[in-house]
Amino acid sequence: MTSVLNALLPVLLVIAAGHVVARMGLITGEQWRGVERIAYFVLFPAIIIATVAQTDFMALPAFEMSVTLMLSILAMAALTLALHPLLTRVFGLDGPRYSSVFQGATRWNTFVALAIADEMLGADGLALLAVAIVAMIPLLNIVNVLVLARFASGTTPGPGKILLDLGRNPFIWSTAVGLLLNLSGLPLPRFAWSTLEILGSAALPIGIVCVGAGLDLAALRRPGPALTSSLVLKLAVMPALGFGFATLMGVTGPAFAVVMIAMAVPSASGSYLLARQMGGDAKLMAEILTLQTLVAALTMPLALYLTL
Repeated sequence: MTSVLNALLPVLLVIAAGHVVARMGLITGEQWRGVERIAYFVLFPAIIIATVAQTDFMALPAFEMSVTLMLSILAMAALTLALHPLLTRVFGLDGPRYSSVFQGATRWNTFVALAIADEMLGADGLALLAVAIVAMIPLLNIVNVLVLARFASGTTPGPGKILLDLGRNPFIWSTAVGLLLNLSGLPLPRFAWSTLEILGSAALPIGIVCVGAGLDLAALRRPGPALTSSLVLKLAVMPALGFGFATLMGVTGPAFAVVMIAMAVPSASGSYLLARQMGGDAKLMAEILTLQTLVAALTMPLALYLTL
């Protein structure tokens, strides 16, 4: 348990530092948006390209991990869709609010996962997390774009709109670039790798600081059914699904630890941007992200303790 806490505490303290910096006003709201966009569109694509391109997937349990993670996502998506009548009829959630609950239940914060995997397992953790990135990001974006289009906008998007939205996602195109470099064996000059490494080294601290800056503690005074249901689904049910499918697929050791990291982290900060772009309830999404990030400080150690 001590090793888990030693890995988590630096990440949590950097999140706290980001919140303190935001509260002190050293960086204003609009300036934070600029920092977030740099991290989202430049720094994290760099670390994803470098990690995916240099990962030897044949030396890793990539198939077992991918199946485990994809089954966990699909099972959570199916469960959350099955709860739609309850959430709408009993608790009065409209379409936009339900779409935020769905995002909160299914998505993962890649920023936090990368930081924890790096802290716990080093280079091996980042290589294994590359498997999770390749397996999870395309599927999660397709599922959530469809749900937002159906419940927030009221219409189902055509294939062209889906492809356009996916192509604009920096996590997807950077994953595709990394895979292309990996599979093709195209040599890159040393200065190109060095550039990616410099940009990628800034991704984790800046991304985690932005997570802390986005916390809105004042929004949590009266958590309702939408907040509570998203919290339970993401931080309790999702790790349980990951544990079950990992056991079924025979995933063990560091690969099992990375599966649990991917399942136990709070939802993605990018879900707020997607909610704003596609008509979801962005305010509720911000509240979900804040509550999940705070509670995950307690639930993640328990989930990761199972990997020891």
